[in-house]
Amino acid sequence: MAYPRRMSVGDDMVRDVLARNSAHPLRVAIDGVTASGKSTCARWLVNAIAAKGRPAVHVTMDGFHHRRAHRYRQGRASALGYYRDAYDFDALREHVLIPLGPNGSGAIRRRVIDLASDEPVDDPLEAVPADAVVVVDGTFLHRPPLPDYWDYTVFVDTPMDVARARGTARDADALGGEVAAGMAFDQRYHAACRIYLDEVDPRERATRVLPGIDSLLSME
Repeated sequence: MAYPRRMSVGDDMVRDVLARNSAHPLRVAIDGVTASGKSTCARWLVNAIAAKGRPAVHVTMDGFHHRRAHRYRQGRASALGYYRDAYDFDALREHVLIPLGPNGSGAIRRRVIDLASDEPVDDPLEAVPADAVVVVDGTFLHRPPLPDYWDYTVFVDTPMDVARARGTARDADALGGEVAAGMAFDQRYHAACRIYLDEVDPRERATRVLPGIDSLLSME
């Protein structure tokens, strides 16, 4: 049956991650188009690693957005604006990736902004064990220079139409209804993802490509 095969995809990924030797915390990226299931994958992977007795930490790019004025400076419907201006990757490097890398402090901040209030935050530093696996989920995580800082990367290869259906249902209330949400995905979010796919080709850059949302749902 398909279910055991899908489970083996996740089990194999866990074995692969745990087999990676590093003198510092292992930095894992979970990448994919908007609403592809990245957070589902990240949560599952963190729980699976912890179940094996290894420290595991989840960081989401929701805590590394730019403020709204910066995110929307090219217009609220701009695909290029979402691709270039939504996320503060410099802050991600400063507060997560570099501290976890060679000769890093091992102390991170999981966010620099409260997304709901659009206010910066200055959370206390959090010490991460040297043998930990730190899983970061977000979109555009293979954009240079980020690949220089990852130790392992995953691309969740959910078909765009499936991700669109998931995203519009999920974000309908926040975006003014399913019709408005669909337009936002078509004009901004997934239009930006298409720029990313063409420009960066994350499927070719990733350590592992997961075969889409069905495999993630079977892992929950």
